[in-house]
Amino acid sequence: MFVKNKMTANPFTISPDQSIPDAHEIMSKNNVRRLPVVKDGKLVGVVSKEDIARSSPSKATSLSINELTYLLAKTKISRVMTKNPILISSNALLEEAAILMRDNNVSFLPVVDDGKLVGIITESDIFDSFIELLGFREKGTRLTIEVNDEPGIMSHLTGIFTIYGANITHVAVYRGTSVGKSVIVTGINSLNTLEIEKAIESHGYKILYKLQNQ
Repeated sequence: MFVKNKMTANPFTISPDQSIPDAHEIMSKNNVRRLPVVKDGKLVGVVSKEDIARSSPSKATSLSINELTYLLAKTKISRVMTKNPILISSNALLEEAAILMRDNNVSFLPVVDDGKLVGIITESDIFDSFIELLGFREKGTRLTIEVNDEPGIMSHLTGIFTIYGANITHVAVYRGTSVGKSVIVTGINSLNTLEIEKAIESHGYKILYKLQNQ
């Protein structure tokens, strides 16, 4: 799946010349935690609630409320934003976005095509995609099956499901659980799986877990 399929298009933005109260108002009004910073149509940075919190005076300050308000109103976003943020293209894979976030310890990425901001992708978008990919919310049965890590296993399992008329909706393979073993998570559109389970185990495969959504 591509970034463009899960990103938030046309995100709320802010100018580097606007103030911290401006950013706080946009974030609060629209229930967002981060804003791309755009000047003359070009992305120049990003600002988050954490950036604003770090730049705000400590609660232990001796400044009055009026002084604090004045100070924050005079603080431009350009002074607190993160410059040169990590970017990603809308045509990149979600896996690429996840790796960039993980490796660089960031929770969102601006999506830029041909120098233009077209959206943002967040950790929550990645989590939602993972849930969708494995069909956690869909009606049916998910069988977690331990198999030998060797050629032909997937074809054999698929044949078993076909015999019983079960339509495979989702598949994921995990390696490294045991030497020479893999775990295959298979989602099917049926809730009546007892005969399928017996057939799978009769061929020497081990069902580790079953999850059913009514």
